[in-house]
Amino acid sequence: MEQNEHSKYEDPKKRAEIGKMSGLIGIACNFLLAGSKIAVGNFAGSTSIVADGLNNMSDAASSAVTLIGFKLAEKPADREHPYGHARFEYLASLVVSAMILVIGLELAQKSVEKIKNPIPVEFSCVTLAVLVFSILMKSGMAVFNSRMGKKIQSTTLIATAADSRNDVVTTTAVLLATLAEHFFGWKADGPMGILVSLFVLYSGVTLAKETISPLLGEGADAKIRTELMNYVKEHPLVLGCHDLMVHDYGPGKCYASIHVEMDKDVDPMKCHDVIDHIERECLEKFGTNLVIHYDPVSTNDLELEEMREFVEQVLVKRDERLLVHDFRMREKEGKTELMFDLVLPDTMQEEKENIRKMLEESLESAGKQNITLNITFDPEPEM
Repeated sequence: MEQNEHSKYEDPKKRAEIGKMSGLIGIACNFLLAGSKIAVGNFAGSTSIVADGLNNMSDAASSAVTLIGFKLAEKPADREHPYGHARFEYLASLVVSAMILVIGLELAQKSVEKIKNPIPVEFSCVTLAVLVFSILMKSGMAVFNSRMGKKIQSTTLIATAADSRNDVVTTTAVLLATLAEHFFGWKADGPMGILVSLFVLYSGVTLAKETISPLLGEGADAKIRTELMNYVKEHPLVLGCHDLMVHDYGPGKCYASIHVEMDKDVDPMKCHDVIDHIERECLEKFGTNLVIHYDPVSTNDLELEEMREFVEQVLVKRDERLLVHDFRMREKEGKTELMFDLVLPDTMQEEKENIRKMLEESLESAGKQNITLNITFDPEPEM
């Protein structure tokens, strides 16, 4: 991603402008659709059309919440919220999902009543025109919100786009029910209303899951992790990197930390300059506030390399996912202490003591006596 594209893409003001514009367009379009469908549905006696109109009314309210959410997310950081207020966008999505669920339950209730007490649906060209117009308008809104959501990486707008696509499906279903009753006499209005309500409920549950996950602190996107790791490794003085942790405080508010290995014999001031450069570049290129921990490593200690190679070979035989980093060796109380971090997959978290015992027995069997282990078990990196 180019630097100028990224700054435009992550700029809070630009995000807010696009988000608020989408909210205003959504409010206007959904109010228009809701009013026309409710009026036509009541005139024709169609519960499914009225239900679809109420769904559009909930979409208008959702767009209003989106508008407010983007507005609140603009607020700068303060003493109580040093990382800013960008998570208001997630909260807006959560409110939208709750509203969708309530509307879905109401639609289901009305549809059940229509099945129990069916009323003939009056067909007219106006009814047909309103439904077709709705399908076309919602298709346009889905494309618009999808493009804008991808442009600024907004889960709220992407969810809004998905909701618009759902509306295309549900309105098409309502249209089919109306045509089925008019031409074939099938009483499909009530059952179709049930299907519409189930579709709305499914959308609400899906949106709630997608919104709650980042609020709880989900793992970082695999793409940004790969980009950060690859960029850091590109620098000539960097021998390796590990322990990347990424924290999401809302769109455009990404913070991360990583350990970087460099030769201990290189001038520390030079290493410091390189680290500063990497941190600034990551902010500009990836919109990530990166903090780097400097790990000096020895590159010309043959005994250390021999011990590391031995330990790695033992671990690979057990499981090739077992990775070692920060490998050091020192004399302590008349013994040689091996200190290292061991990346342990989630499925092996209960095997720490077994792995430690296996290493100790392997060292003893190889005649490497008087050695103690100081192992730090790290969780498997987020993918």
